[in-house]
Amino acid sequence: MNETYRNAVVKMEEQGIQEEYILGWQGGFLGHPPREDTRKTEAYDAGYEDGQGKNLGNIGDWKK
Repeated sequence: MNETYRNAVVKMEEQGIQEEYILGWQGGFLGHPPREDTRKTEAYDAGYEDGQGKNLGNIGDWKK
């Protein structure tokens, strides 16, 4: 498993980041197609975009 990916997910879980953001981040990081529009949330979309850029700079905005 990619260490960068694992470390990022562990960090987000430890900081209490919203699950929808984490799921979006994971999908974006791994290059998965985005969810269909009816299942998207603001947190998912933000996470997906950040995951595509491998960016952790916005995770503080998505604490539970």
